[in-house]
Amino acid sequence: MAEIMMCEPVELYNLLNQSSCVSRLAEINYLCLIDASEAQDYRTSHIITAKNAKMDSEGTFVLPEAVEVDSMRHVVVYDSSTSCLEEQGRALECAQALAKASLSPVKIVRGGFQRFSALYTFLRTEKILYTIMELENLKTYPVEIISGRLFMGDQRQGMDSSILKDLKISAVVSISESDALKCINGNQTILNIPVADSVMSDLYSSFESICSFIGSHINMDSRVLIVSKQGRSRCSAVTIAFLMHHLKYTLEEAWSHMLKCKPNMRPNTGFLQQLSDWELHTMGAKVTDICDHGF
Repeated sequence: MAEIMMCEPVELYNLLNQSSCVSRLAEINYLCLIDASEAQDYRTSHIITAKNAKMDSEGTFVLPEAVEVDSMRHVVVYDSSTSCLEEQGRALECAQALAKASLSPVKIVRGGFQRFSALYTFLRTEKILYTIMELENLKTYPVEIISGRLFMGDQRQGMDSSILKDLKISAVVSISESDALKCINGNQTILNIPVADSVMSDLYSSFESICSFIGSHINMDSRVLIVSKQGRSRCSAVTIAFLMHHLKYTLEEAWSHMLKCKPNMRPNTGFLQQLSDWELHTMGAKVTDICDHGF
């Protein structure tokens, strides 16, 4: 039987917004998201791509049809408001049924639909069925690095006014060879850092000013988005540098945190060396061995 654990709404938000060329929600074995609420509540509104849990004639939750739970990488369930594992309710009962078949931990969203939908209103829907093409074309949002404060994404997301509005973004850091983000239609403050995604490029000399810029906005309770062209190398290097500066993380700690938020993030080797030098600057020593197989 798989382990049952709680997860924060931000973890589900990030799972829903992973992408490569298209949304990962189009992958058959990526995410099993189950809404354990009453059918009437589910039909009124639920989280995008969630399936409503079914019960048998004896009132026991059964496994969802046409879903191979044992092959799913992520299994997540929620009800209206369950907040802990000691709280008996529909989410826990459903999770126990799923855990009998799942090989991955079964996670219950803390606070349920009420809390998740309050944080991410734009991810609520009444839509029940999706085609593969619809899943592939689902809009993905920047991943959330520091809850309610720091987000990271690609240049397309940084130029999407609806995304900036939904996430209430006040400032954008763009690491790009172009200044395309100057044409954003909004009131965001833009910091453009003209750096190419090359192992020879110098990001290190901009770390201090970038961290100061981000920190000043976060300290005013504003939300900041960091973007680069594909949202994998340059912006992840800058985000890691900020975590090291702002939260006093070692490089290894910041790296691990980033992998949880965006597993396919990958600063190039030149930026990795600069992050190691930044660790010396912020920590007073190179604590992390970047030659380790984890990097």
